[in-house]
Amino acid sequence: MSVLPLVFTGGWAAGINAYAVVLLLGVLGATGLSDDVPDALQRPDVLIAAGVLFVCEAVVDKIPYVDTLWDAVHTVIRPVVGGVVAALLAGHNGSLPELAAAATGGSTALASHLVKAGTRRAVNTSPEPFSNIAVSTLEDLGVAGIITLALFHPVGAAVLAAALLLTGVVAIVFLASRIRCFRGRRAERRALRRPTAGRAPYPPG
Repeated sequence: MSVLPLVFTGGWAAGINAYAVVLLLGVLGATGLSDDVPDALQRPDVLIAAGVLFVCEAVVDKIPYVDTLWDAVHTVIRPVVGGVVAALLAGHNGSLPELAAAATGGSTALASHLVKAGTRRAVNTSPEPFSNIAVSTLEDLGVAGIITLALFHPVGAAVLAAALLLTGVVAIVFLASRIRCFRGRRAERRALRRPTAGRAPYPPG
């Protein structure tokens, strides 16, 4: 079977949480639960670094507005990790050229990262932090579930990842339109409250 479904799913997941992907793949490979994980991802130093960075992201990603800054920094990091993981998976399997795999994984990671970043910016408009925490937790659980599924049922996981990516794009477009309408109505209300300079409040006479 082509490694393309696994590469696509890994890229999607890396765009959401790159460190979780590296950590989970490494653990599944090191424990012998999967033979499809490259040795490079099972190295102790890689697992330790991925674990530390995963913990950092798990905390930072749940703090409103701080997560937006974190996403901005990872606009480059997540696609790079997605491309590297994809190339390693393709090189290990040998059924897809590494360059094509890296391009697929990196571009998919970039697309899912942009959806994630846009969604979190919209969620941050909420005055309470609980929605941000809930969304971040669902993202982490989703990455863990889909990566695990991808190692045993790669085609099904790829279909699910594609559906989630498409749903995310539609949600971003919808949220963006709602936010623009909300800001437009708020600007109109402010304009109505603001007194017009030089104009009397009541007509003369």
